[in-house]
Amino acid sequence: MSIFSFRNKSELIEKADALPGREEPIFIPDLHYVNGNSLEEIKNRDLDSIIFGMGCFWGAEKFFWELKGIEYTSVGYISGYTANATYEEVCSGMTGHNEVVEVIYSPAEISLEMILKTFWENHDPTQGMRQGNDIGTQYRSGIYFLNEPNLITIEESKNKYQKKLTEKNHGLISTEIIPATTYYYAEEYHQQYLAKNPNGYCGHGGCGISLDD
Repeated sequence: MSIFSFRNKSELIEKADALPGREEPIFIPDLHYVNGNSLEEIKNRDLDSIIFGMGCFWGAEKFFWELKGIEYTSVGYISGYTANATYEEVCSGMTGHNEVVEVIYSPAEISLEMILKTFWENHDPTQGMRQGNDIGTQYRSGIYFLNEPNLITIEESKNKYQKKLTEKNHGLISTEIIPATTYYYAEEYHQQYLAKNPNGYCGHGGCGISLDD
């Protein structure tokens, strides 16, 4: 039996106990499978980015690539210790990472408020180290910001959604909101997974509460 079987999937691992990882990236993306944009080509454009954890990253990514003004999405791992971790390592709970989607967007075409609305409404941010039947630290709700000024907008959005949740007798938001650490791209087959596999698994289900109602 694997030593991973003895871990409590809902408890974050200590850094000293994390897997060592590797120097080489698992995958380096370029062309987006859905919109055809080149990650390399958009780097010099006036764009912003933010990273979200909201359960299985397959379904999470789809919510964002469908929005007008989103230039690129990818899935990967963040907020852990293991460099260039594999999917299997992340799922073991031995890396500390969260499954996430990076959203690169044009502020001239879509507001951060609208992107955050999509985040809050399409998962349950009160569940701690799980999302529905997906249990483990890699499924925790998280917002990882790259630009400090965005934190004000994020906190205002969180407080607004918490008020809506409280009115409907839901619990407290457990979302991890911290500056982004190193973001590691997941394996190629995970990228834009539901576009490549239309009938693939998507376990997302929000609280049924709108941010604006």
